[in-house]
Amino acid sequence: MKLPQETQMLSYTEMDSPIGPLVLVASPQGLCKVEFGSYETNRVQREQWASRWYGQYEFKESAEQLASIAQQLMKYFGGEREDFEGEIDLHGTDFQKRVWQALRTIPYGETASYKHIAEAIGSPKAVRAVGGANNQNPIPVIIPCHRIIGANGDLVGYGGGLPTKVHLLDLEQMRQRTRLT
Repeated sequence: MKLPQETQMLSYTEMDSPIGPLVLVASPQGLCKVEFGSYETNRVQREQWASRWYGQYEFKESAEQLASIAQQLMKYFGGEREDFEGEIDLHGTDFQKRVWQALRTIPYGETASYKHIAEAIGSPKAVRAVGGANNQNPIPVIIPCHRIIGANGDLVGYGGGLPTKVHLLDLEQMRQRTRLT
């Protein structure tokens, strides 16, 4: 006999940012998703994602629950913050989680390649798989997948679009230059 599944409450808020609207989603365990675009724009993908990782779920608007991370993001965009605090509820395969944890080690204002991340997680031949995991990062900006560039130094795709990636990299590198002078 299958027991009834408890409904997982997922809080969300939509915030304006210099790179456009962002939707922040948190479970009771922590931040679990950051989306580029409005709440409505990503509804279908968000519902598929929530169903996959949480089963039975309900979204509830709660700017209050997500106020801390929204404030941290605004300070980041304003050049006043380099890292983020707070609990994260990360869902993905074990391989994806290893990639995402490795992304978190790339210092603010610096970049790395897919190859570098593949080597860092002990899978040097998994460069393409690292690219796939990078593309599936559920918490962009916080987990800095924008810091990944091609092995030849070229910018490579980004879920928020290349202009967003350029904006984030420029923001970080400008702050680094300012701090060093």
